[in-house]
Amino acid sequence: MKNKLIYIIRHGETDFNKLGIVQGSGINSDLNEKGVSQAKRFYEYYKDIRFQKIYTSALIRTQQSVLPFIEAGKPYHIFSQLNEISWGIFEGKPQNESERLAYWEVVNAWKNGDFTAKIVAGESASELQARQQSFIQVLKAQKEECVLVATHGRAMKSLLCTLLNLPLSEMESFEHSNLCLYVLSFDGNSFELIIRNDTAHLNV
Repeated sequence: MKNKLIYIIRHGETDFNKLGIVQGSGINSDLNEKGVSQAKRFYEYYKDIRFQKIYTSALIRTQQSVLPFIEAGKPYHIFSQLNEISWGIFEGKPQNESERLAYWEVVNAWKNGDFTAKIVAGESASELQARQQSFIQVLKAQKEECVLVATHGRAMKSLLCTLLNLPLSEMESFEHSNLCLYVLSFDGNSFELIIRNDTAHLNV
């Protein structure tokens, strides 16, 4: 069979991103002016790629990031399984020093193999990975040879680890910025990473 191509992007910038405030799954924020510009630049750069289907999370910032493709008639499907991780009580508000330390304690716990660690009222890395499984099965079973997936920073890190058969302790190896791109190929059995954290489309 011909290898399938999976393009995976993080959403464009929001005002929360600009301010360094975590949004998580509980904050349904719009793209800001820069984020809309990033989405337009991505479309202009990749509009000739024959995406046969687009997958987004249920949060508006991912849908706005691929809106030019949707307006051009590309079919899209919303999967809440692609939503960002829940950051619990930290979502949508500035963090003080102790809260920032608590945040990084959780991230470092994941790096050290404790995937059950989480912010109060939030999700753990293992819970995020578990809810992504049903989407991954859809991704593997689809007939389309080229698709675009719009998701979120931590959700993308988890998704990449799972698709590439890596432990979640490797999440931090997948750097990201707003409207960055990863591309994977799928031969029917395994995924291979072919483009990592590309932002060339934002510089034209």
